[in-house]
Amino acid sequence: MIFLIEYDRNAGRIVKIEHFPDADREKAEDKRLSLELNLHPKSLDYEVVLLEAETEEALRTTHGRYFDEWPELIPSLCN
Repeated sequence: MIFLIEYDRNAGRIVKIEHFPDADREKAEDKRLSLELNLHPKSLDYEVVLLEAETEEALRTTHGRYFDEWPELIPSLCN
């Protein structure tokens, strides 16, 4: 499965997440590019990424920083 994530760096949270089957890779890539082109003129500090994982739960394990809010991350960074 392919996940398209729009992430607000300043807020430390996901703005939007979309799922695509592996067969729709080109559609996911086109959507990512379109989103980046729309966000760029707005000067927002956003990341737009495509990630692959079997499930969203697996993605949360491998890329937890996108799913954890900043207040939740601070204690783990201090240890």
